[in-house]
Amino acid sequence: MAEYNFLETEKKWQAFWQENESFKAEVDTSKPKFYALDMFPYPSGAGLHVGHPLGYIASDIVSRYKRIKGFNVLHPMGFDAFGLPAEQYAIQTGQHPAITTEENINRYKEQLRNIGFSFDWSKETQTCDPNYYKWTQWIFIQLFNSWYNNDANKAESIDSLVSSFEKNGNTGVNATCDEDTASFSAEDWKGYSEAEQQEILLKYRLTYLSETTVNWCPELGTVLAQDEIKDGYSERGGYPVVKKLMKQWSMRISAYAERLLSGLDKLEWSDPLKEMQRNWIGKSQGTEMTMKVDGHDETITVFTTRIDTVYGVSFLVLAPELELIEKITTPEQKQIVDEYVSVAKNRSERDRMSDVKTVSGAFTGAYAINPFNDEKVPIYIADYVLAGYGTGAVMAVPGGDQRDFDFAKHFDLPILPVYEGMDVSEKADATKEGKIINEGIFKGLNFQEATDTGIKFLEDKDIGSGKINYRIRDAIFARQRYWGEPVPIYFKDGIPYPVAAEDLPIILPEVDKYLPTEDGDPPLGRAENFTYTPTGSSEAYPLELSTMPGWAGSSWYWYRYMDANNGEAFVAEDVISYWKDVDLYIGGTEHATGHLLYSRFWNKVLFDLGFVKVEEPFKKLVNQGMIQGRSNFVYRVKGTNQFVSEGLKKEYDTTPMHVDVSIVSNDILDTEAFKSWRPDLADAEFVLEDGKYKCGYEVEKMSKSKYNVVNPDDIINKYGADTLRMYEMFLGPLEQFKPWNTHGIDGVFKFLKKFWRLFHDGNNNFNVSDEKAKPEELKILHKAIKKLEEDINSLSLNTSVSTMMIAVNELTSLKCNKREVLEGLVIILSPFAPHITEELWELLGHSGGISTATFPNYDESLLVEAAHEYPISINGKVRTKLKFPIDMNPKEIESEALADESVQKWVEGKTPKKVIVVPKRIINIVI
Repeated sequence: MAEYNFLETEKKWQAFWQENESFKAEVDTSKPKFYALDMFPYPSGAGLHVGHPLGYIASDIVSRYKRIKGFNVLHPMGFDAFGLPAEQYAIQTGQHPAITTEENINRYKEQLRNIGFSFDWSKETQTCDPNYYKWTQWIFIQLFNSWYNNDANKAESIDSLVSSFEKNGNTGVNATCDEDTASFSAEDWKGYSEAEQQEILLKYRLTYLSETTVNWCPELGTVLAQDEIKDGYSERGGYPVVKKLMKQWSMRISAYAERLLSGLDKLEWSDPLKEMQRNWIGKSQGTEMTMKVDGHDETITVFTTRIDTVYGVSFLVLAPELELIEKITTPEQKQIVDEYVSVAKNRSERDRMSDVKTVSGAFTGAYAINPFNDEKVPIYIADYVLAGYGTGAVMAVPGGDQRDFDFAKHFDLPILPVYEGMDVSEKADATKEGKIINEGIFKGLNFQEATDTGIKFLEDKDIGSGKINYRIRDAIFARQRYWGEPVPIYFKDGIPYPVAAEDLPIILPEVDKYLPTEDGDPPLGRAENFTYTPTGSSEAYPLELSTMPGWAGSSWYWYRYMDANNGEAFVAEDVISYWKDVDLYIGGTEHATGHLLYSRFWNKVLFDLGFVKVEEPFKKLVNQGMIQGRSNFVYRVKGTNQFVSEGLKKEYDTTPMHVDVSIVSNDILDTEAFKSWRPDLADAEFVLEDGKYKCGYEVEKMSKSKYNVVNPDDIINKYGADTLRMYEMFLGPLEQFKPWNTHGIDGVFKFLKKFWRLFHDGNNNFNVSDEKAKPEELKILHKAIKKLEEDINSLSLNTSVSTMMIAVNELTSLKCNKREVLEGLVIILSPFAPHITEELWELLGHSGGISTATFPNYDESLLVEAAHEYPISINGKVRTKLKFPIDMNPKEIESEALADESVQKWVEGKTPKKVIVVPKRIINIVI
């Protein structure tokens, strides 16, 4: 019999797809569009392991299915190629990051092609390509040249703001801007110098330069994003990270907080993912109140959602980063405060927010005046208050908040009862059911009345108002690194100006080292003549030395895929009008509060400015679960080089040791390969079970250190790409975490061989008959068509694999080789196993590739069951099963059932006391 040669066949069809550009997508208004997108991969030197392609396989199945359903499908691939790992490697080796990155990309592309993805490689993008980052720089300039008009609730050109300033000053402007923006008239504006005007505009621009507290890593010489830090140390290298005040580029994402929040309601995303974004945006409705600092001209502004608890305030807490602290701290407390501030700077905000157990802080020696009762309350600093959230100051109500309660207990501060009947020795409970003790102006009022009264009191005194607060802060948009997009800004007399669009891109220059300069400038400070001469000018001005963060290029890449080779526009008008947005986006939850928020933000800005057609970029988003590693262990007898099989380990004093899964098959160790694995194991001895060494196992994250990383190349060489694709889907639901276990892969491999044999006779000949198919054969096919269509649309891809296995088993039993059935079967399996189906499609006499086929419609009439198999229960136990026509009446069913020989055997000639026929369910016989 002709066995399927998967290695030869897969190479053949991968070459065919590449040569014929089988999956190239162009605008075609005669077809509906479908845009499937995978999250931008960063090409690491390690290449792909079997966990990485999971989402790609799912999106590829959907893409291939949509093509044969008549859709024009865009399914692109590219690389998020800038980043810290390549730069760190360059620092260590002196090799340019571009070389490392290109090598890694080539490795990824080879692996991706081997898995048989239907990517349109003609639209490949790489963020480090100047032809790509030219447009990232262009988008940066659009943001720089925009402001947020709160009245219009959208971004507008900075020119419209300048026009308003010229006519009326800024008194009538309702904009999102810096809080310290002063009022000025039209006359004032006209009297300002160019530099003064530009300084004012920076307070309004959507991307702006300002003094900002950042996460600074001295060892790496760069600012780090929150997700690049763990426990106060850099994820890359494990170096200490401190808080530092620096002049940095930021993006005014806070202007879009409400729209980012409300936009979630329109998206087909998972509820947990939406909730993560809602929490990150962190909307709070409450009151802002200014309190005087006793004996100082300074004031402190606090935000609270419960102004009705203001009579329970017994102290204030400030974030350690606030400049105000230095002004109000008394000489007696200065050393304690300085020491505390120094420690707090070394903790990440994430750690500070999540640490609910540690109580720490310092008293400034200063007091604030509560305007509601004129009482003095002490001012403390504590790192659980963040400078960037709200005002960086908290009015502490220990009777209503657990953290305030713990702080008050620790520092022996007053705890005032907030709830009626509350004992101050009790734990505080902000969610406690009970009536708030109303005092002062709130006496006898309910919550809403008290809130309204409190706001009026503050407004009358001009010391506060009702306010909506958001936790989300403006995103720092600069890194002191080399390997990133240059920022298209030059400085004239210290004032930033955008590079002209026609002069883009600003190319990343060559440098002698990838380290900061001796003066502390970023690595670009090492470049010779890194300047810009505007058109019409004879003077060369210095360019910005920071580069863009990693998320810059990934915040718009799906648009570039639409028109990747366009040198005149970031996307042509007709192209963007056709593709519009992403229909299906698959990727990991780790990007929920980074990439996905920044992408939505940039998309909304581009939408406001008229460059894109939709406000939300990703209609449907699915988070694939992680494929975990299945680690194997051997058991070393302590103090020896003897290893005991898993079932015997209790009889010895052993220590478990990870072993490379590549030398283990179905938990059986290849002992010779083990001895060759490491020099220290060459003389290893083994205590075996039944002549074999059985390893232990545990499910863990795939990691080199655990030796459980499985290379897809190894699986493909042994079983083929189609087996890998189907097996990854077969492991379980797409969204769930699941362990990699090679035990089951043989089953998928055997299924594909059995599928191949349907088309061949026992004499190695292709043998498909044109004979009319029998109803039971057609029923198997149409049942599978219906199930696969439902499964693919709901992304229940694991059950699709099971469905195909059942269908092939049933058709094999019937010895079916009818073209009418097998041709349809080939088409519906093709999204999952494209190589074997392409080969069979060609053998069936078709040309052009199976992606040009049409997914068959199922015939509902063929699925109607003519008969039902009834379990026959006798005295409560099922003894046999009998089939009866669906339309047979219960009396006839009862009569025929009792006459059946197998039933008579159990009835033993007795007359039944009762026979109950439940139509299409069961027959109960009581004797």
